[in-house]
Formats: sequence, structure tokens, C-alpha cells
Amino acid sequence: MNKKHYIIPIFVPHKGCPHDCIFCNQKKITGQLGEVTADEVSQKIDEYLATIPEHGSIIEVAFYGGSFTAIPIAYQKELLEAAFHYVEKGLVRNIRVSTRPDCIDAEICSNLRRHGAGIVELGVQSMDEEVLKLCNRGHTARDVVEAVQMLKGYGFTVGVQMMVGLPGDSEEMALKTAEELISLKPDIARIYPALVIRNTYMEDMYLRGDYRPLSLEEAVEESKKLLILFEGNGVKVIRIGLQPTENILLGRDVVAGPFHPSMRHLVESLVYRDMLCCLLEKMPENHRNITVKVNPGNISELVGHKKSNIGFIKGKFFIDKLKIVQDICVEADTIVLIYDEKSVLLSKKDYFSLYSK
Repeated sequence: MNKKHYIIPIFVPHKGCPHDCIFCNQKKITGQLGEVTADEVSQKIDEYLATIPEHGSIIEVAFYGGSFTAIPIAYQKELLEAAFHYVEKGLVRNIRVSTRPDCIDAEICSNLRRHGAGIVELGVQSMDEEVLKLCNRGHTARDVVEAVQMLKGYGFTVGVQMMVGLPGDSEEMALKTAEELISLKPDIARIYPALVIRNTYMEDMYLRGDYRPLSLEEAVEESKKLLILFEGNGVKVIRIGLQPTENILLGRDVVAGPFHPSMRHLVESLVYRDMLCCLLEKMPENHRNITVKVNPGNISELVGHKKSNIGFIKGKFFIDKLKIVQDICVEADTIVLIYDEKSVLLSKKDYFSLYSK
């Protein structure tokens, strides 16, 4: 039986965060106000557990928002103990927290370990010192290096979160950030295109004309390159783009920027387009009718948003007939190109390996 992964999110909005980064308004991002109590943690976990199948489920409790390890240690313990109770009972597999790179030390690591936390995600955002200063991050690239090394020394699964399109940033600098993070050997990563959120300093910059966010097309292209770089080097990308909430929608609290509720799908679709182009470029010329086979689980990515990949491929390669076949015999994340009774295939893993160096 395939086990399904469930995450129970507990938001601790802006609590303990020692800096107001120019892009951040945690109340808008999390959609939550006020201080979270241990009783509320237990109540939230109970509510989620009531909806999750008992068998074949991997369940985590995740403390998101703000900087968890910057809040007073007693408050950390209070929240962690509420969640750890469910770990001890075997109802929850793991606890994860998100925090800042400069809020990690031996005492914090020991406390997290004692209370069942196994995953720590660091809000890195950039490894460029000038970008960090412009964003008022208040930490350095060296803080990131030391935090990752310490967390790995304590046996945590380590996650890194980076943003693209920040003030002072560029695609080249973002790729360099990814390369530096990969060298630290984290386990997982998240990629967030920068958005202009209402009531932030970055909104003021945008309204003054001092900041231009990435277009959606630019953000998708840059995120694609980062996805290839991370996953081609063994770092699993677990999210691309902010989770949509009632507030996080363009025209509400997102003033401007490359927001899309299915950002990961747009990026993955571009990957599949590139994979298909890679195969077609190696195909002998004068083939106007081709067939592409794909696992049913990947049909949406292959076809692309609003079938954009189909039109692009037919136009670029002058194809008269492009037949898409869903075939359960094709391995997941693999495409098979068929022409003249010949077939060639390319897996996403091999594609990432080829183009991530």
C-alpha cells in the first residue's frame, strides 16, 4: 500500500522574528492573527487527525510562520510538548519547524531533538550579502553555513527556502545562491518567487517605482532552472510558490508579482516542454507525424497549462500531427517519443542530471 503524506500546519505568525524583512507581512501570508497556545495546537491536531485515514498515512506537525526558534525557549517547549504528545502516542510521525539561520545554536538543537522535531527548514532567501542587506534580513550567508552544519550534526533533516526576484537580485545571483546551498548538502528546498504583499516596505518600493517584481513568465523560467539545479544534485524541491489562502490572491493582499495558484504545475510543464524539445531536436528531420507516450499521472504537465505545450511544439518543429497517448506501462516522470516505428525515451531524472551540471 502506498503511504500518503499529511502535514498538519500550525502557524506561529511573526512570533519571535527579530527583523521586519521588506517583503514580509506574516499576518497576510499565514492568514492568522494572535498568539497560538498549546491547547490550540492540540485542538488543531485532533481536528486534522479526525479526517486522516488511520492506516497507511505518514503524518507530520509543522510549525510555520515567523521564526520558531527565536521565540522564548519556554514557549517553544510549550508548543513542542503539545505536538510531541502525539508523536509519543504513535499518531504523528514527525515534527518540523521553520526558522531563521541566525536563530540556531546548541541549546535550541538539543531542545528540538528532545521534543521530537526531526525537520528544520531555514529561511535563507539569498546567499548574496547585498541582497540580504537590501531585504533587511539581519543575517549573513555565513550564518546559513553554520546553521546547516550544526543542524546536520544533530541529525536533523535540513530544508532551505530561497526566494527569486528580490530587490538587487538577478537570475545569475539566484543560481549562485542555489549552487552555494547545494554545496551544504541540504535534504529539501523550497523556491518562492517574491511577491509584493500589502503593508510591507517592498510595497512602498514598488509604488515609488524603486522595485520591479518578476513577471510570471520570468518567475516560471527562473524557478525551472533552480528546480533542475536542486533536484539534479539530489536536493528534493518540495514546494514552488506560496500556498494560496483567502488573502494571498492577486488583487487582494498580493499587490503585484508573479503569483499563480498552481506555480509548481507551470514550472513542471515547462520542464516537460524542454524534455520533449530535447528529444525532438535529436530526431531526423522531415517527420511531421509523431506520437508521445506518457504515464497518465504526468499527462497534465506534458500537455501544459491550457495545452500550451502542444501548440508550442507543433509550431517550433513544424509538426502536422502530434498524438499524445496515456500509457500506464510508461514509468512515471518519463516521456517516450515514437516515429518511424522507432522510440526514444527521456526521464525527468536523467534530464535533470544532464542539465544540472
